[in-house]
Amino acid sequence: MKIHVNYDLCTSNAVCMGIAPEVFEVRDDGYMYILNDEPGPAFDERLREAVASCPNGALSISE
Repeated sequence: MKIHVNYDLCTSNAVCMGIAPEVFEVRDDGYMYILNDEPGPAFDERLREAVASCPNGALSISE
């Protein structure tokens, strides 16, 4: 599973980071970064949760 971010929609609110901090990080500069865009099957459930929880619809996944 690979995570994709539409940075035009992302407001770096850190909801995704709260769900999967090993994958997402909002840094001091106010931007969200992907630490690992293909974290492996152990993260599938949390990636789906992060996508569903993103208030701006900025996240998507491909399998």
